[in-house]
Amino acid sequence: MRLLILSLLTLTSPIHAQFVFSENDGMVELHHGSKLVTALRTDYRFPYLYPVHSSSGANVVRNWPMKPDVSGEEQDHPHHRGIWLAHGSVNGHDFWADTKKTHPTIRLNSITHQEAKNNIAQLAADLTWVAENTELLKETRHYAFSKPNAETLRIDIHSTLTAIADEVVFGDTKEGTFAIRTDRTLRVKGPTAKATLTNSNGEKNLNAWGKRANWVAYTGPDELGKPTVVAIIGNPNSFRNPTHWHARDYGLLAANPFGIHDFEKKKDKTLGNHTLKKSESLSLNHTVIIHQGDLETAKLNETLISLTPP
Repeated sequence: MRLLILSLLTLTSPIHAQFVFSENDGMVELHHGSKLVTALRTDYRFPYLYPVHSSSGANVVRNWPMKPDVSGEEQDHPHHRGIWLAHGSVNGHDFWADTKKTHPTIRLNSITHQEAKNNIAQLAADLTWVAENTELLKETRHYAFSKPNAETLRIDIHSTLTAIADEVVFGDTKEGTFAIRTDRTLRVKGPTAKATLTNSNGEKNLNAWGKRANWVAYTGPDELGKPTVVAIIGNPNSFRNPTHWHARDYGLLAANPFGIHDFEKKKDKTLGNHTLKKSESLSLNHTVIIHQGDLETAKLNETLISLTPP
């Protein structure tokens, strides 16, 4: 964790405004100066960040169902909420999608650390993955928010998942895992879509789905018409990195290291399974970049290099 903080301090240039945390109606809000950056919300089956504002002031993630009456918004996949982490098969339980059978929950137990100084805001949470009244996983999640420059918001999210049950199986399914659902213009498909989906291999739009890559990004205008990049970079220390991407043209970017048979169209439906015995852990680590500009000025490859251990 100390190396992460030192890295952020090195990359972050001085900006007059500072980050400030506050609590509002059960949410932990983060402001940069007087402007709302995001909020950690717990009003759903799993915690998520919503809204997420770029330097233009535009919200770059989907509003529905948190705001039900936004013009032009498609009302599909109600579990696609801001920036979140979940998975579609954990001991057979679907923590990802809304189902009528069960309602697995990623429960926020407590905020264990909250600090904003030196233009870095850090938030740590203790979570438990629960299905049918059985605790399966303990998760420690750390958010680090920074402003490398006036045009960029960077969010580093590090999660360590530890088995509480005797055995926890992450199943091979495309439905997962660390994800963003973008706003209406920042999509390839949709009534007001104006964006392009690109991965680090140079594959675009539908060709980027299911591929292994170091990063995936949407580039296009935000709701205010400003050129914007919304990207997820896989951390080299993350499980099975470089990961496969459940990246859809309707605004979904999802890093999924478990869905191998789906993405590679293999017959063995257990190919991507991963089993944790009690007390064993795995880490899922990602960097989100929200940048006012284009792929060149977003410098995603430079950020990737900074994440790579020497």
